[in-house]
Amino acid sequence: MNKIHLLTGALALSVLSTSAFAEGPFVRVEGGRSHLNVNGSSDNDTTWSLRGGYAFTPNVAVEGFYSNLYDKSNSVGSAKVNSFGAGVVGKYNFGPENSGFFVDGRAGLARNKVKIGVPGLPSQSDSKVKPYYGVGAGYDFNRNVGVGLNYDWNKASAFGVSGKLRTVTLGAEYRF
Repeated sequence: MNKIHLLTGALALSVLSTSAFAEGPFVRVEGGRSHLNVNGSSDNDTTWSLRGGYAFTPNVAVEGFYSNLYDKSNSVGSAKVNSFGAGVVGKYNFGPENSGFFVDGRAGLARNKVKIGVPGLPSQSDSKVKPYYGVGAGYDFNRNVGVGLNYDWNKASAFGVSGKLRTVTLGAEYRF
């Protein structure tokens, strides 16, 4: 009888541990629009991000990323904002076995680098570490593939001037 209890307990633990650690690494590509606001002036641009990380459970992950948030130039000058960051992601799936519709949220710290150029002068850059946060919703087709719509907030400051960046992106994710 003790052997049956021991075998049943071992089998139950193996099933629980498999589902708890089944998530693993992921990669995500996002593209969309950014909106930059500095001292009441604003502009829009195309944005993209490459993200990757590790999901410890179906609901909790860590991520690292590189984002090209803003990159424009004209006859007066140029401005570029890039971001490297790391944070945590929380996710809730409404479907069975990590599939179907989901909502998520993310937050962390990002090193935002601002590069400014004026024709005839050397370009200047400055970077600061600032918090970022975002929300999203999407659909997971299965355990490995999903798509989502995301809204993120970033702050960038350089040369004593602060700006706010908001991005709306469509992303595709692959989980290994």
